[in-house]
Amino acid sequence: MTTRAGKVTCDLSVSLDGYAAGPHQSEERPFGDDGGDGWGGRLHGWMFERREENRAEIERSTEAAAYIMGRNMFGPVRGAWDREWRGWWGEDPPFHTQVFVLTHHPRASLPMDGGTTFHFVTDGIGSALARAREAAGDGTVSVQGGATTVNQYLAAGLVDELRLHVVPFTLGAGPRLFDGVPPLDLEQVASRAATSVTHLTYRVGSSRS
Repeated sequence: MTTRAGKVTCDLSVSLDGYAAGPHQSEERPFGDDGGDGWGGRLHGWMFERREENRAEIERSTEAAAYIMGRNMFGPVRGAWDREWRGWWGEDPPFHTQVFVLTHHPRASLPMDGGTTFHFVTDGIGSALARAREAAGDGTVSVQGGATTVNQYLAAGLVDELRLHVVPFTLGAGPRLFDGVPPLDLEQVASRAATSVTHLTYRVGSSRS
């Protein structure tokens, strides 16, 4: 992959069989039916129930200079923006910088407390990345998810580093990492096993399609 100023990373929690969320996302269950209780569900319980044990990975996932996410990660609202949804995170989201949300429906930028501003991008992943790079300067751009969005960036060869947080259970349904992505060469550069999750970091090579 061509070296670029400011790398593009992806952080994603997945089940052992590669699912990044369960089916039936709702306002009460942001990650769908994944067999867990609480806001984070089973896939993301490690971030909330064992926060201290996983502090380094949590901090690394929120240190980017700009972020990209899919609309499903921003919220459960579908179609036109006919309700004033402001994200899952309350009035002070954890990003504290510019966040570019992929959508098919235009919406004005949404400034929040703490320096986060959500921008809604309707002209594709390339445009979102270009805008995120401009906002980030030489800093890192993080593609936060969900799996469908990450898969688009992987398939386009736009990701430098993939950080997976693998939770030891199988889910069997939902949006799945690598669906529709050509075969990739991945170089493992770090791994750490915690109580309820294994953190894996890969350098993403070229597609073998």
